[in-house]
Amino acid sequence: MMSSSYDALLVLFSLLVAVLASYTALDLTGRIATARGMQAHIWLAGGATAMGVGIWSMHFVGMLAFRLPIPLGYDVGITMLSLAIAIGASAFALWLVCRENLPWQRLLMGALVLGGAVASMHYTGMAALRIEPGIIYNPSLFALSILIAVAASGAALWIAFQLRRNMPRVHQLRLGAAVIMGGAIASMHYTGMAAAEFPLGSICGAVATGLPGESLALPILVITICVLAVALITSVLDMRLEMRTAIMAEALGQANQELEFLALHDKLTRLPNRALLDDRFNQAIQSNVRQQGSFAVLFVDLDGFKGINDSYGHHVGDALLVEIAGRLRTIMRSEDTISRVGGDEFVLLAWVDEPEDAGVTAEALLAALREPVYVAGMTLHVSASIGIALHPADGADQDALLTNADAAMYHAKASGRNAYCFFERSMNHQARAQQTLLQDLRGALKLGQLQLHYQPKYAAAGAAAAVVAKGEVSDTAIGALIGAEALLRWNHPVQGLLMPDQFIALAEKTGAIVPIGNWVLDEACRQLALWHAGGQPELSMAVNLSALQFCHVGMVEAVAEALVKHHVPASSLTLEITESTAMRDVETSLAILTRLDDMGVRIAIDDFGTGYSSLLHLKRIPASELKIDRGFVRELEEDSEDAAIVSAIVALGRTLNLQVVAEGVETPAQSAFLAGLGCDALQGYLFGKPMPAEQFPASAEPMVAPRDMRVRDPAESITHPA
Repeated sequence: MMSSSYDALLVLFSLLVAVLASYTALDLTGRIATARGMQAHIWLAGGATAMGVGIWSMHFVGMLAFRLPIPLGYDVGITMLSLAIAIGASAFALWLVCRENLPWQRLLMGALVLGGAVASMHYTGMAALRIEPGIIYNPSLFALSILIAVAASGAALWIAFQLRRNMPRVHQLRLGAAVIMGGAIASMHYTGMAAAEFPLGSICGAVATGLPGESLALPILVITICVLAVALITSVLDMRLEMRTAIMAEALGQANQELEFLALHDKLTRLPNRALLDDRFNQAIQSNVRQQGSFAVLFVDLDGFKGINDSYGHHVGDALLVEIAGRLRTIMRSEDTISRVGGDEFVLLAWVDEPEDAGVTAEALLAALREPVYVAGMTLHVSASIGIALHPADGADQDALLTNADAAMYHAKASGRNAYCFFERSMNHQARAQQTLLQDLRGALKLGQLQLHYQPKYAAAGAAAAVVAKGEVSDTAIGALIGAEALLRWNHPVQGLLMPDQFIALAEKTGAIVPIGNWVLDEACRQLALWHAGGQPELSMAVNLSALQFCHVGMVEAVAEALVKHHVPASSLTLEITESTAMRDVETSLAILTRLDDMGVRIAIDDFGTGYSSLLHLKRIPASELKIDRGFVRELEEDSEDAAIVSAIVALGRTLNLQVVAEGVETPAQSAFLAGLGCDALQGYLFGKPMPAEQFPASAEPMVAPRDMRVRDPAESITHPA
């Protein structure tokens, strides 16, 4: 037999090609397993080609490393047939391991088919030498090579199936598996080569017409590495694109889920909102009608929340609401629904067997809410008033149940708070009256039932202020009439003239406050234009803005439109917002107030001293005026705490270059004291009640208030801004 040898460098290259081809096959398996439709077929075809070329290249480079003492060549047709067998075997292997499961029977059958295909590729490649008279194979080594091919194929299929999905350290595992698989494939090849024996005198029939062996090694290596590299790079890029797409899809899905959640839940407390409550109401009513059961509606309103919100700021109020919502969740059962329907109002739908069960639930709610709440380093205390209505006894539909539960809640609040109350028929009158008033309010603006009254505002004559001596007050000199405050009234066709406290809360709940507020702005500017045209150009007009109107997107445009429509100078209009409204969202308030200030409109901070203000924020707001709340003026005495507070507010106003206006002035003593402190303007019943425009003073001359002029009925002294 002829002696043979190997080129060690080519043998090493063949082994590296086998490892690289194995890693490529494992990586492509992962891509094919996750692909769908036409994309899966494309990846299968491309992967089979790359894997087949890699395996065949390892075999062919190993053949080129083989040396005999005779010239060698390779038949083109037979060589291409061996390449086709390699690609076909690769396609079968990739298809097999990308199935949903790989039972041992299928694994065994696949190992036999793939091992036979790999052995066929090898021995077909050997036949491409066309050795004459023929290659003699050692039966033992020949059988061993086939056994190695089958075992290696089975191991490769199992490993590829296990590593086809992404998992922790999958790339490191694939690299280790590729080394094992590459070694197994190389072992099969070189065992098959060792089985071949070449008799002395043999010749290679493919030398003259076949592929020359000496010059093919480098091109085949380069082409193979390029094919495998392209496959790997494409796989990596596609994987990254898929990962990014998956991340974007996950982010989009989360965003959609969040939007869906926010559409049905309150943003602050994450409790169901009115929309979801309506749906749960419908479900509960339909279920009750079918099963003849009962459920309770508990209307919960927090006691003392407004005081905390105004005193400590809205960030503390919001944190308090979040804590309260968490406590309510712990009380409710999985089949119940707790919803936030207003600022500090919650509605609980609870299934009950007996009315007493609703009382037990209400007691649990009250007990949970009585516990102190720790927010921002402070200990806060709130309680709740709860009204209970039962379906179907207290109402057949949602509106009736909510109205009756609300009426019961107000009864509980009026009875001392921190309690619950079941709805009773005797409360129907109040509930119906409230509902009727709400219906009437919707048409009040269109029917022309709203009107403005105007309370005069006078300059404080500080130099001529009254002298308080020996317990008596002299006549008080007051400065000139400088303007008016527009105050809303509702001339109800049945109930007569209604004050704002009787309907403004309803208007804010229904959103009607926005068109009503726009009408107030327009009407006040119209009246001011008439006064200016009538010879009183020095008069100004103050208009109150509700919190809801102030935050409305079209508010600034409505102000500008009213000024232009009636040809009123912007400096003659003063817009009053409460301290708590201005401090609710300082940055947003600052943006709105800056736009108004740029127009030339004056800004007044109303009810100053009753809320929670940061001086740092206050000095940024482009305000022109501070209004001292009537609560500090009503009991004003020089040595009282109210006097100290008023003095501090006046001093603060002077420091910030703001005019200071005191409202609610009812006695000459109050007038004299405020004028002496340095207030710029005064208004109150001492100088005139709110009155229709036709009764408003026609002269701007100073007035003298007699010493006995004071309000007889304290209840009459309360004016209510629009």
